[in-house]
Amino acid sequence: MDKLDQIFDAFVNNTLFKNKYVLQSNYAPESISHRDEQTALIASILAPSLRGERASNLFVYGNTGSGKTLSVQHVGSRITAKMLEGGKESLKFIFINCKLKKVADTEYRIIAELINELGGKVPPTGLPTDQVYSKFIELIDSKKQNVIIVIDEIDQAVKKITDNFIYSLTRLNGVLKNAQISLIGISNDLRFMDALDPRVRSSLGEEEIVFPPYNALQLQDILKKRADVAFIDGVLEEGVIQKCAAFAAREHGDARRALDLLRVAGEIAEREQSKSVKLEHIDAANQKIERDKMLDLIESQPKQVQLVLSSILELDGKKLGEGIFTGDIYSTYQSICEKTKNEVLTQRRVSDILTDFDMLGIVTTRVVSKGRQGRTREIKPALSQAIKSKAKEILGKAIY
Repeated sequence: MDKLDQIFDAFVNNTLFKNKYVLQSNYAPESISHRDEQTALIASILAPSLRGERASNLFVYGNTGSGKTLSVQHVGSRITAKMLEGGKESLKFIFINCKLKKVADTEYRIIAELINELGGKVPPTGLPTDQVYSKFIELIDSKKQNVIIVIDEIDQAVKKITDNFIYSLTRLNGVLKNAQISLIGISNDLRFMDALDPRVRSSLGEEEIVFPPYNALQLQDILKKRADVAFIDGVLEEGVIQKCAAFAAREHGDARRALDLLRVAGEIAEREQSKSVKLEHIDAANQKIERDKMLDLIESQPKQVQLVLSSILELDGKKLGEGIFTGDIYSTYQSICEKTKNEVLTQRRVSDILTDFDMLGIVTTRVVSKGRQGRTREIKPALSQAIKSKAKEILGKAIY
């Protein structure tokens, strides 16, 4: 028996999981724990569509992993089932996620995705945007129906293409003869609405629901219910659930983070051929998730943001841990832009990107005095050495 056979046999014979799927982010439970108030409110806002009336537009926001998307999808599936019970098909519930690549790059792509969800087809590029809107209107208005469009991670789309597309969608009811559209926007950014055009804000925010973060006890309850289904009885060491919940409670009550921690800890335990999931496996899972999350974040950033980060890492390699100043970063950034034939942003815009890096935990900054030269910011990367080397590799492929 060779090494690979030993590994495969060990996994077959020593499974800790009974049903790992219930710990994954795309699993939809039959009921949403600790969100009765929010789901009831969403249901009451959407319920008029069962009578053929247009439901109010709704904006849902709260921290990552607070159950927003899950709750909206849950109510959507229940209201659709209720409509079908009555033998009607006059309600369509469409869900798009703007964080997925090539969905929210342009207004064209968003409308094309909505057309695809309605069973139509347009090319991914090439047509005038107003022609794509005409196709969308034609599809929707082909019969008397209410169409509820859920735009998850709506802030991601607005960052890339402005808020015009929201205004355009909310104005379509004025030209539709048979159908009616309602919008539900979902965002992790608590300040998102403040940055919108007042016309867009008033149309999208007819109703608003804030999802509070889960506390440690609620997270423990959610984890316990899922763990009972996910793992074989008795394989979780005492305190594992509590430790997962404590880690996630520190991350603004992120239930998704808690479930990921438990799943990854179980996977690590299996790889080690352990008979149980131990507290040390939670620590290992936490480090792995942190690393993966940071690298995913770096890979998904726009080109200009990647250019600024590349400048910081290049300087960090030369200065070996010494502080880097904003002027040095801008000079290096200009140089990289010239080499790669990219547009050079203003120093103020680069300064804004550095502030965002600080908020994301990619760098740490402090203001220092340089005497007569005034005050400047000292920047230090907050990434571990392992993440830095992997980040350089990702940035190298993206930029050059």
